[in-house]
Amino acid sequence: MSFKDYYNILGLSSNKVTIDEIKLAYREHAKKYHPDMHVGDNSSEEKFKEINEAYKILSDPKSRKRYDRNWFIYTERKKRLQNKDREVKKSFKEKIIDILFGMTTPKAQTAKKSKESINGENIETEVEVSVLEAFYGTSKKLKLLAVDGKTKTFNLNIPAGIQAGDKIRFIGQGKPGKNNGDRGDLLVKVKITDTKDFKLVGADIYREISITPWQAALGTKLNIEAIDGEITLVIPKGTESGERFIIKDKGYKFGRGNRGNFYIITKIVVPKNLTEKQLKVYKELKEIDEKIS
Repeated sequence: MSFKDYYNILGLSSNKVTIDEIKLAYREHAKKYHPDMHVGDNSSEEKFKEINEAYKILSDPKSRKRYDRNWFIYTERKKRLQNKDREVKKSFKEKIIDILFGMTTPKAQTAKKSKESINGENIETEVEVSVLEAFYGTSKKLKLLAVDGKTKTFNLNIPAGIQAGDKIRFIGQGKPGKNNGDRGDLLVKVKITDTKDFKLVGADIYREISITPWQAALGTKLNIEAIDGEITLVIPKGTESGERFIIKDKGYKFGRGNRGNFYIITKIVVPKNLTEKQLKVYKELKEIDEKIS
């Protein structure tokens, strides 16, 4: 059985890609070659099967690791065969010159260089999403100035749980190649920004909550909005500013179904507009404190 280059089947030029780039390439190709889009076309159906086969292997870390070993051997062997083929096709005249003078003529060197295919460079940019958008997934429109000076719009599908620094790849949307070389790719790096309520640190999410002095002194129960729903937090008696409460597995997503922790940090705040009754209570507390001390 001949070796199948699953990366090439998904339109990827190498194995130096993230799982999100593999998923994106799979979605694009699966949609393009889906049998429903090519009724009666057996070749598209076979292509669709190969795409699913490739994704099944490359989406699983263990099977991908085993495959990559064989892929490396295959690509190296392919390079050697291509180099050998180029040598065989070298003209007899160039070979004689190589033998006699140990070099090719400048004209031959220039001709060879001009015929070599050169792939286009990748273009890299960045998009900002809030921690909430990244947690649930979202869509963004990205407008870029193309090489021809025209503005081009790209629809970004940000998957739920994307990690900061991950890159979304648009195959063939980079700079053009030379001598029939492939176009480069567009790489969009994801930057996750904090919101007013949620701060992301690694896989953990932090939120600061304000409590009154009497809630801190007497203890209370509060309903707190976590990133994916409401939770009930018990504030014990004598809580101070800056105390941290940890809710495990309620933070950001990472890995397969894993999540970080949710940290709630207290901040004691005195209300600015106190009622007469509240002022009276504070004065009484002051008098009691002065008598005790």
